[in-house]
Amino acid sequence: MNIDWKRKLSSRKFWAAIVGFVTPLLLSFGVSNELVTQIAGIIISGATAIAYILGEGLVDANHVGGEKSDKE
Repeated sequence: MNIDWKRKLSSRKFWAAIVGFVTPLLLSFGVSNELVTQIAGIIISGATAIAYILGEGLVDANHVGGEKSDKE
């Protein structure tokens, strides 16, 4: 079974699932609400950056293959 990691890491549903798993886990271990909120924010911020980087990389890769040079 092959996992398309680029697609997974750029998926908002994937990151929402991660936050949905980590948040109650931290709360069950007695971590303060403030720290849990900060950790969830860090995860979502990181997910946004990863999704942007992967998305831009895919766009750039498609442009390289489809563009002709100015000399042609």
